[in-house]
Amino acid sequence: MRVLLSIKPEYAFKIFDGTKKFEFRKVIFKNPNIKTVVVYASSPVQQVIGEFEIDDIFSFDPQAIWKMTKKYSGITEDFFYEYFADREIAHAIKIKSTKKYRKPLSIRDDFNVVPPQSYVYL
Repeated sequence: MRVLLSIKPEYAFKIFDGTKKFEFRKVIFKNPNIKTVVVYASSPVQQVIGEFEIDDIFSFDPQAIWKMTKKYSGITEDFFYEYFADREIAHAIKIKSTKKYRKPLSIRDDFNVVPPQSYVYL
C-alpha cells in the first residue's frame, strides 16, 4: 500500500540525492501496511517527483529521534526542534530505497487527489 506525502521541495530533493534518509512527521499514518511513500514536492514545484520504500518508522520523544537521525536528517537541529516544539512524540520515516521519476507527475491528473496537508492514502 502507498501513501502520498507533501514535502517542501528543498527537503524532497534531498531525499533523492541521498543526503536526507529520514522524513519527519508530527502525525504518522494509521495503516501499518504502508510500504511506499509517493513524494509530492509542494509549492513552488507542485509536482510528484518520485517515491521511496519505507525501511522503518521510529516514534519516540524528539530528543531520542534527533540522536538517532541527525547525521542523515537533511535539516538543521534548530529546524527539527522548532518543528517538534511542544510535541511529546516525533516520528521519523527511515528511507530504504528511492526512485526518482524521469518525468514528474501531476498530483491531480495522475493521482486524482489534491495536495494534502500531511498525507493521503493512494
